[in-house]
Parts: sequence; C-alpha cells; structure tokens
Amino acid sequence: MKISSILLLTAATLAASLCPKPLTAQTSSNVHVWVTGLNSPRGLKFGPDGKLYVAEGGSGGTTSTTGTCTQVIGPVGPYTGGNTSQISRIDSEGTRTIIASGFPSTVDAMGDLSGVADVAFLDGTLYALEGGAGCSHGDALPNGVYSVNIKTGSWKLFANLSTFIQTHMVKYPNPPDFEPDGTFYSMVEFDNRLYAVEPNHGQIVAIKANGSMESVMDVSASQGHIVPTTITSHDGQFYLGNLNLFPIQPNYARILVLSHPDRGRVAAPGFEEPDSALSLHVLESKAGFTTVVGAAFGPDGLLYVLEFSDAAGYPTPGAGKVVRIKADGDIEDVATGLVVPTAMTFGPDGKLYVSNFGAAPPGAGQIVRVDIP
Repeated sequence: MKISSILLLTAATLAASLCPKPLTAQTSSNVHVWVTGLNSPRGLKFGPDGKLYVAEGGSGGTTSTTGTCTQVIGPVGPYTGGNTSQISRIDSEGTRTIIASGFPSTVDAMGDLSGVADVAFLDGTLYALEGGAGCSHGDALPNGVYSVNIKTGSWKLFANLSTFIQTHMVKYPNPPDFEPDGTFYSMVEFDNRLYAVEPNHGQIVAIKANGSMESVMDVSASQGHIVPTTITSHDGQFYLGNLNLFPIQPNYARILVLSHPDRGRVAAPGFEEPDSALSLHVLESKAGFTTVVGAAFGPDGLLYVLEFSDAAGYPTPGAGKVVRIKADGDIEDVATGLVVPTAMTFGPDGKLYVSNFGAAPPGAGQIVRVDIP
C-alpha cells in the first residue's frame, strides 16, 4: 500500500466533508488551533532559531510524463506534477512566512497530494525531504533530500533518493502497489546523518554529511509490507512506526525499536542479513497502535505516537489522536479529535505541535498546539 492512496484520504472525499462548511471535530480540551491556511502540512521541526519550520505538500500540478517513463499503475496512477510545494516558518506569535517555494508537488489519479514531506536541520542547515518528485510523479527533479538556504530561499539537490532506491531494491517489493520513485515520508537527524523512511518499498536510507547514501534497513526483508512511516531517535536507538495495511485493524500497528548490530549475537543460518556499521536491526517491538504517522519523545522521556485514524475500516476524519506509552507499558490517550493529522514535534515550550488537516485540500491545513497533561 502506498502512502498517498492509503494513508491520505482522497482530496475529493475530504473536500465533500469540508463543503459547504468546514468539517468540525470535537477535539479534546488540550488541543488549540495555532496556525491555519496551510497547504497540506506534513513534517515539522523547530530550528536553532526557535522557530517552527513546516513542510507543505502543495496543490499538485498538471504536468504529465505519461509515455516518457514508467508510470504508477491505476487506480492510483498516473500522476501529474507541478511546483507548488513549499516550506513555511512560524514564529512564536504564530506568524507564518514562506521561506522556500517551488518544490515539486504531485497529485495522483485519486486526488491525493504529496510534495515536501519533512524537514530537518543538520549542522545548522535546513534540509527538505521531497516525496512528490521524480518522473513517475510528473516531475523532472528526483525525489531526494534538498539543502535549503533559509536566508535567500534558494535550494538545491543534496542526495538523489529516486536513483538510489531504484538501484538498491528491497527484498520484497509489492508489485501491485509499486512506486518507482518511492513515497518518502519522514526524516530524522542522528549522529551527523539524516535518516529517511520510504514507506512504499519499506526502506530506511542514511544520508551522510557529504551527500553519500547507504541503505541501513530493508524493512521488507524482516517485517514484510508493513508500510513504515515515522522515525525518531532517543538514547542512541531509533523508533520506527508503521501505518499497517487496510482496512484498518485497530491496535495492529507497532513501534519497532532499532539499533546497530550486536556483533556478539549470531542468528541461525539463513536468518542473518548483510550489514555494515550503520545497519539497523529490530531490538524490540510493541503493538497496540493504529495507523502510526508520527512519533516523538516528550520532555518527560516518554514516547508519544500520532495516529492518523483509530477507527476500524478506513480513515475517518476526527478519529486522529496522540497517545503516550506510560512507564508501565500501558498506552493512554493524550489528545483526540484530530482530523487527518500527518506529523508532530515537541517545541522548546514543552508543548506538542501537530500538522492537522494534513491530508485535506490545499488551504485547509492547520498547526495545532497540544498541552501535555
């Protein structure tokens, strides 16, 4: 399953819910709308300047590459692309400024949008993870990581992920649902590297400070087609969340704890995978989650998880929520009533910031601020 066709409600479906009046959901009392009017807000991070940087997927475009390269098969494909994706910066007063624009944005045959999927800072430089580019998405530029000059708004390709995943194929791709350029979704900085998650193939790619790339985990090889989405790090380990398959079965998604290889442990013949010093392996696994699209550690040291929709069947607007893993292992609700949320991050004030209406039509996107109980 691919992110745009399964994770995201079709723009047409949600538009019907939004018109003629905006869809309202009864959010928990600790959820406060902070910024409105965004175009498909996705990943977000606070920068060294204390301001919030938000990836906006954009509104797609009309450029078609049908006949020039391999297309995504129907009913999802073909895609058409444009240059409507952007990155916004939001100050402490909630004032939004577009700091870089013109990134590739694509829309599939079902109306779902994708573009810049996430942002991260590495050594003071802002990097954008592009998930809506590549020829199969109607654009000449590839999916990849782009470095962004936040003073001038200029940006350039840093790491070509389209080419990399096409030459480093996973063990168990899903042919009926295959995306030639991938659908990159999230990115985290760790140990002077960027780690990007590709859900459609099931792969984690490390991008070094010089732009070179390495596949550090073929998720499909050990987990199958679980649709990994979000990644975060804590105390030297990674935490990977997955969307899982549809129709939604509540509590079937999981958080995988990943670590670098333990050379002292040897698996039985046939169970070992080729690895390097950067390779990641599953250390622990915890189920009990539903449609995971975000994960972040709070000031309390606990892991918070963002769920796109916890209702059985198919994504339901208003069924998104944030949950927290307590020290005793129980999972409790923190914020409820979110509408197709797509990402979250903690701020320097200890509050949680969530991209709400992230899979809604352009202009409907919000950033909501969550008080932590």
